[in-house]
Amino acid sequence: MSADNSCSDILLPLRNLCNSVKCIRDRVKDGESSECSSEFNISTFWNTLIQSVKATSQEATKLSLAFSKPPLPSSQDAEKMADSIQQAVLALSTVYYWLPKTQGIILRRVVRDATADVLEGMVQLLDIILNSPLQSLSQEQLMSTGGVWASCDRFEQLPRDNRAAVLSVLSSYQGVVKDAIEEMEQAQAENQDPFADLLDDEDLDERGNRDTYWSEGDRQLMAPCQGLMKASSACLKKLSSAVRGNGKVDTPDNVAQLDDLADITHDISPSVDDLALSLYPPMDHTAVELNASKLAAVLKKVLEIIRATHVCTESDLTWVQFLDGAVDHNLQKARRAAEGSD
Repeated sequence: MSADNSCSDILLPLRNLCNSVKCIRDRVKDGESSECSSEFNISTFWNTLIQSVKATSQEATKLSLAFSKPPLPSSQDAEKMADSIQQAVLALSTVYYWLPKTQGIILRRVVRDATADVLEGMVQLLDIILNSPLQSLSQEQLMSTGGVWASCDRFEQLPRDNRAAVLSVLSSYQGVVKDAIEEMEQAQAENQDPFADLLDDEDLDERGNRDTYWSEGDRQLMAPCQGLMKASSACLKKLSSAVRGNGKVDTPDNVAQLDDLADITHDISPSVDDLALSLYPPMDHTAVELNASKLAAVLKKVLEIIRATHVCTESDLTWVQFLDGAVDHNLQKARRAAEGSD
């Protein structure tokens, strides 16, 4: 048998495996969970999932080592290796499907994405081995193997229930909003008209070079808009505290309420970004007012949903009502400032 035919026999099981893992990955991304069973045990699920992830990581290590130096595995060994890897990734995907939606849409989304990342890493590793010179450990193969390990290691840090999953999502939203506020404050500190100390407010408003600095009218409109942005940050911070202290996953209804909170707050950070971007010079006051109104509407809806969930206790109503009033106050100020500049 020629060397070419021998290599072809060795790689054929890997090509078939690569196609199989791609199909499994795609089904995980699009597939539905099993129906809720009274026998489902969240602790058993996580223990089994972690074991499946470790098995997959070990299979990736064996695969990479087998094709990193001579001698190459025999075609029979390659076939056995491909079968073992396929069993591992099938087991991983099967355990993922155990997790019912009643445990939380957000939690399931987190586990789905982590599972798909492992499968995608395995596909990339197989592709690199199939398209690289055999019997040599390339930098790409080394990095790809490390990528599978990293994806598997992530499972130890995943949230274990929907409350923790929602808190993780809220934290990410809060980070985006915080960055937008800090960038705007920094831009304000750096963006000063060099003639501001020499001219009266009336003269400043009449100057034409407004593409690079804020006029006094711009700044009057900015203040309440920044108030809305800060109200967004406060809302996410207060909600996170309420979910952490009061959030429950003991009933399907409570789990679903946590999902609702994550979904409704998803619109806050992009709305803050839209408003922040419209505040940079040259400022279009009509566009700013529109974006301020959109953010205010999102916040009002979020506060309304919060009121209706189990995380909002009687003491939490105080900050909910305060923020609701702050949103109205800042929106009215923004509208007056925009109208006054027309």
